[in-house]
Amino acid sequence: MVRSEEIRRLSLAALRILGVAVAYYAGGQLGLLKEVRIEGAIVTPLWPSTGIALTALLLFGLGVWPGITLGTLFSVVTVGPFLPADVAILAGNTLAPVCAFLLLRRVGFRPELDRLRDGVALVFLGAFAGMLISATAGAGAMVLAGRLAPGGFWPIWSAWWAGDAMGVLVVTPFLLVLRRFRLPVPTHRWPEVTALVITAAVITPLATMSSLTLLFLVFPVLIWAALRFELPGSAPYVLFVSVLAISEVTDRVGGFAHHNLIERMISLQALNGAAALTSLLLAAIITEQRNIRLRIEQACDALAEVVERLVPGEKVARWRPEGGSTEKGGRGTGGERGGIPGKGGGTEAKGDGHPPAR
Repeated sequence: MVRSEEIRRLSLAALRILGVAVAYYAGGQLGLLKEVRIEGAIVTPLWPSTGIALTALLLFGLGVWPGITLGTLFSVVTVGPFLPADVAILAGNTLAPVCAFLLLRRVGFRPELDRLRDGVALVFLGAFAGMLISATAGAGAMVLAGRLAPGGFWPIWSAWWAGDAMGVLVVTPFLLVLRRFRLPVPTHRWPEVTALVITAAVITPLATMSSLTLLFLVFPVLIWAALRFELPGSAPYVLFVSVLAISEVTDRVGGFAHHNLIERMISLQALNGAAALTSLLLAAIITEQRNIRLRIEQACDALAEVVERLVPGEKVARWRPEGGSTEKGGRGTGGERGGIPGKGGGTEAKGDGHPPAR
C-alpha cells in the first residue's frame, strides 16, 4: 500500500513536470511567431513562457522547476543548434522564475491577487527584479558564444528583459484568473459584459492600427473592465491589447509604421507595461476595498449577535455599510438600546427598555 502511494505520488510529480515543459514550450512557440531581430539575435516582444513558468511555481510549488528547464531546452533547439554556452540560457531561464517565486513567497504573495501589495509585488519582484537573471544570462551567453558582438549586449539585454517581464505582467495574471473561473456567470451582468466586449473589439483595433496616435484610447476601456469586473475583466483585456500591439509592431503598420525598430520596441513595451500596471494595481485596489467592506459587514453581524445575547428580548438592527439595515427579531430602522444604529440613526432608548415617543 505504501509503495503504491509512493508510485502514485512520483507519477503525479512527473506528469506535472512534463505538463509544465509542454506548456513552456508551447508558450515559447507562440512568442516566436512575432520574433524580431536585434543585432542579429532573435528576441520576442512578449515571452509568454515566463508567465507560464511563474504561474506553475505559484500553483504547484518548486518541485516543477525541471519542467521549466526542459521547456527552455526544447525552445532553444527549435531556434538553432544547441551550443555549450546555451547551458547559461537554460540556467538563467530556470533561475529567473524560481527566484521570482521565492521573492514573492518571501513577502507573503497570494495568487488571488486580492490585495494591493500582491499587485505591487508581482510587478516589481516577480517581473522587474526576477527577470534580470534571465536577461543577463541570455545576453551574456550569446556574447560568450560569439553570436553577438560585445557592443550589442545592452540592446539585446534590454529587449530580453522587457520580453520576459511582459510575459509575467501579462500572462501570469490571466492564468491565475483563468484557474478561478467558474460557470455559470451571473446572468444579471451579461448586458454589461456584452457592452464591454463590443467596446473593446471596436476601440482596441482602432487604437493600435490607426496611423494616428490613438493608443491612449485603450485605457478608458481598461479602467472600465478593472472597476466593474476587477482582475477577471482587466487581465484578459490586457492580453488582448498586448497581442494586437505586438502584431502591429512586427508588421510595421498603424502608428508604429514610421518608426525604427528600437523606437517601436520602446513604444510597445511602454504600452504593455502601462496597461499591465494599470490593470493589476487598479483591480487589486477594488478587490481589496470589496473584501474590507465584506469584513465590516461580518463584524457588524457578529457585534449585533453579541449585543442580542447580552440584552435578551431586545430588537437588534443589522447595519450594512451602504446604509441599509435589517432587524433580527423585530421591525424598525432606528437604534434600540444596546443595538447598532441603522439608516438615518435613532435615539438611544431610555432606561425603562422602551423606545422614546417620536
